[in-house]
Amino acid sequence: MVSPDILGASAGAGFGAAMAILLSLPFVFIQFSAFLFGILAVGITYFICKLTSRGKDALLILVLAGIIVSSLFSSLITLSKYVADPYSKLPEITYWLMGGLSAVMINDVLMLIIPFACGIIPLFLLRWQLNAMAFGDEEAKALGLNTSRLRLIYIVSATLLTAASVAVCGMVGWVGLVIPHLTRMLVGPNFKYLLPASFLVGSIFLLIVDNLARTMFTMEIPLGILTSIIGAPFFVYLLIKRKKGWL
Repeated sequence: MVSPDILGASAGAGFGAAMAILLSLPFVFIQFSAFLFGILAVGITYFICKLTSRGKDALLILVLAGIIVSSLFSSLITLSKYVADPYSKLPEITYWLMGGLSAVMINDVLMLIIPFACGIIPLFLLRWQLNAMAFGDEEAKALGLNTSRLRLIYIVSATLLTAASVAVCGMVGWVGLVIPHLTRMLVGPNFKYLLPASFLVGSIFLLIVDNLARTMFTMEIPLGILTSIIGAPFFVYLLIKRKKGWL
């Protein structure tokens, strides 16, 4: 039930972009601000978790802290929209938050290479340990894993991927929530195959939805709207048709 942006990365990146738009900064600074605030939001979440968990129920408190931080930055986004010029800044902020690939250029893709590499490579190399981590901290520690260090690596890697994606494409929801469950139905729960398959299936899904957004009507539909329309009912279907041990 947890998506990569549950720790506040998407909401933080959205606020960073909204602030940069309010300040009339160039587009590259909007992307940089979104990326920076996305990382900052997850850093605040992790700090709250370390401050309050004291080694007990760390995963649960991490998720709860993420929900709190996401709510805070979502409120700040709403505040930014409220004070924005309704004829220029407000439409720009609203359109950016809807997400989309129409404004993405080759320079944006090149800019993503470093954060994506820093995020994907550790996840790919350590995906075997995720199988042990799925059983809980006690079982993972019994197998000799340093759960605190691994969890930090996974959080940092997922944050880099999420913040970089939101910085370039805006807030495209439901992909990180639905695709892993769909992929698990296809390849099973073993993270050795599940993680790389999720990368591939998620990319294919996003390209298909983007093509639909561009061709369904005479005007392009923001990508975030269409992924929500498709993702929400499909996730309900996954819940109804779930198989024991997969979801």
